[in-house]
Amino acid sequence: MKVYNAKNIRNIAVTGHGGRGKTTLAEAMLYLAKATERLGRVADSNTTLDFDAEEKRRKASVSAAVAPLEWKDIKVNIIDTPGLFDFAGGLIEGVRAAECALIVAAAGTEYDVGAEKAFRAAKQRGIAKMFAITRCDAEHTDFYKTFEALKAVHDTELCPVVIPYMEGDVVKAYVNLATNKAYIYSNGKAAEIAVPEDARIAEMKDMFNEAIANADEELMEKFFEGEEFTPEEIKRGISSGVAADIIYPVFACSGYMTDAVDLLLDGIAEYAPDAAGYAGEGDIKCDENEPLAAICFKTIADPFVGKMSFFKVVSGRISADEPAYCARTGESERMGKIIIPRGGKQEDATAIPAGDIGVVTKLSGVVTGDTICSPKRVVNLSGINFPAPCLSMAVKVRKKGEEEKVASGLIRLMEEDPTIKYEANPETREQVVSGLGEQHLDVVTSKLKSKFGVEVDLTVPKVAYRETIRKTVEKQGRHKKQSGGHGQFGDVYIRFEPYSGEEDFVFTSNEVVGGAVPKNYFPAVEKGLRESIAKGLIAGYPMVGIKAALYFGSYHPVDSSEIAFKTAAQISFKAAVPEAAPTILEPIGTLKAYMPDDNLGDIMGDITKRRGRVLGMGPSGEQRMQELVAEVPMAEMGDFSTVLRSVTAGRGYFSIEFARYEDAPANIQQKVIEDAKKAAEEE
Repeated sequence: MKVYNAKNIRNIAVTGHGGRGKTTLAEAMLYLAKATERLGRVADSNTTLDFDAEEKRRKASVSAAVAPLEWKDIKVNIIDTPGLFDFAGGLIEGVRAAECALIVAAAGTEYDVGAEKAFRAAKQRGIAKMFAITRCDAEHTDFYKTFEALKAVHDTELCPVVIPYMEGDVVKAYVNLATNKAYIYSNGKAAEIAVPEDARIAEMKDMFNEAIANADEELMEKFFEGEEFTPEEIKRGISSGVAADIIYPVFACSGYMTDAVDLLLDGIAEYAPDAAGYAGEGDIKCDENEPLAAICFKTIADPFVGKMSFFKVVSGRISADEPAYCARTGESERMGKIIIPRGGKQEDATAIPAGDIGVVTKLSGVVTGDTICSPKRVVNLSGINFPAPCLSMAVKVRKKGEEEKVASGLIRLMEEDPTIKYEANPETREQVVSGLGEQHLDVVTSKLKSKFGVEVDLTVPKVAYRETIRKTVEKQGRHKKQSGGHGQFGDVYIRFEPYSGEEDFVFTSNEVVGGAVPKNYFPAVEKGLRESIAKGLIAGYPMVGIKAALYFGSYHPVDSSEIAFKTAAQISFKAAVPEAAPTILEPIGTLKAYMPDDNLGDIMGDITKRRGRVLGMGPSGEQRMQELVAEVPMAEMGDFSTVLRSVTAGRGYFSIEFARYEDAPANIQQKVIEDAKKAAEEE
């Protein structure tokens, strides 16, 4: 493929709801442009863009994929993004690398949640939007139903460019309102016909003209005077309206049969913003003669090629003779091999110029979101705000001793997918992985097996409970042992009381007078107590909120030792805690949940069932969305992400942060104690 100037490059993120035909449409675009030799089918698992083993197995995209095509002297980089909510990280990656989002809907559907999310992501990034309504030729579908659903949200910003001419429920032709031409399609081949006389076409033409008129005052005057727009004025009106984010062109097509996909490609080449004209990177000019500035928007750990870093070059050019200077680390490393990705295949390249997308291999110090640049002009391009993981599960290896393989595998997968989080919890002694949902974590476990050869099961993670006391108790701890020669003797009187300060445990010894316990034994007493609180007496959880005051004791000039006083302190502790009203504390989190207005009552009810306390609610700032703030026991939140997604049809999202510990109810305490006994017996 030849090298293109940024003015002749279009970077397009293909987005939308899961199962609406995004990959099929992208495959049709590649095939028509002769970028592929055959038309890939998702059902046959032979597409260029869904090349990962998991995608073939699921017949759905789970990550963003890139493939270029050439159309009428324009290079179009297609970035196919997942529509399933569990793989939203791929959508964010694709939008970061594009100047335009092509939001795909299926004829006959409403304004899908996935389309809403794609539109919102593009809006937040400040890039242009186009709509493609595919599957127009399928049975029992209706392009105009979907168009009206989009229009109800976007009103006059929606601009129909390619529409179907229907006879009954059957598409007979596609009409390009921009060129005033109509085409019938047979076996992927187009034949021009006269534009049919049809009331609906006339209505859509009026809507088309009005949308263009809104983009330009001069065109508005011409529109009100009833004059026809010239082809040049139409192109100018749509292009400027798209760039200004006041026009959203709509294209009807059939990705499966490739009907009217050529008209969509024409529209992308004509109206989508070029890479050079995009003003989303501050003062940096998209010019290959400028110093290098490129954003790493995606990473793949390929078993054959090694680490692959995907870059969108904003200025300058990536070439082998220029080092990769990472703005985040301040370190330089040698550029690896430079390649152009085409789905799962690669094509060698000598450089990646400004505005283009490509891959550099084996950059060990660069992660997703990093900027590489010239050390002579250090810049930090805006990074990528990935959604936070909301579902956590404990990882149990099927073969003992493979925990290290799990850890190294998850760390590698986190490089590829920043929406995965992993931690080894030292308290519960569990490996915990977090993701965006059940399907997401299912893919993680599949990749652990296929890529790293370790089989795991996922279970609900243990909760990090705490124990404390509610009463003040004084107890003696006396340790005396004689076994020939020097004996052991330590004697302490300690007062244990509840403590509400910032520290978990406080030890004092200033009440000891007259040398009843020599000062050199104070550290041993404290050490004995600190070791004791590490494992509580009720269920074995760490103890917090305790103040221990050593106030009296005795010693033997020969037999006393540090170990003896440490043991005496532990005896005092074990005697005191059962009489000090011991209790179990559970972690409480502050929940911020966001949902459509209509779902607020259902989510409030669900939170109440989880023993939550609602603190407040109100508009979130997003249209028709509510924010609900509550305090909820974290032990009750295991399946909340699934429930929220189900109730809100995928529109809801949330965050939760640890706030404090509180006394657990008696029934919960009893269950925690029983579970601890069972775990101890199993060990």
